[in-house]
Amino acid sequence: MPDSPDSVRIEVAFAGGPVIAANVSPASADALEHALASGSQGTHQLDTDDGCAAIVLARVAYLKRFARESRVGFGL
Repeated sequence: MPDSPDSVRIEVAFAGGPVIAANVSPASADALEHALASGSQGTHQLDTDDGCAAIVLARVAYLKRFARESRVGFGL
């Protein structure tokens, strides 16, 4: 999934400081955003390119979703 045009890069920061970054499908990113916005409690299963992560929603400080074409360097 990392090189797939159907993946989105996200960062999830938790209260207390830890941050995880992952490539996920747009649907997975949307589902996590919806769970956070709706005030859901408990955990949310996030399917990433590295496997599954259980996100404790109450501990999330912020979610960052990167733009699709964010690359550093020179290119055409």
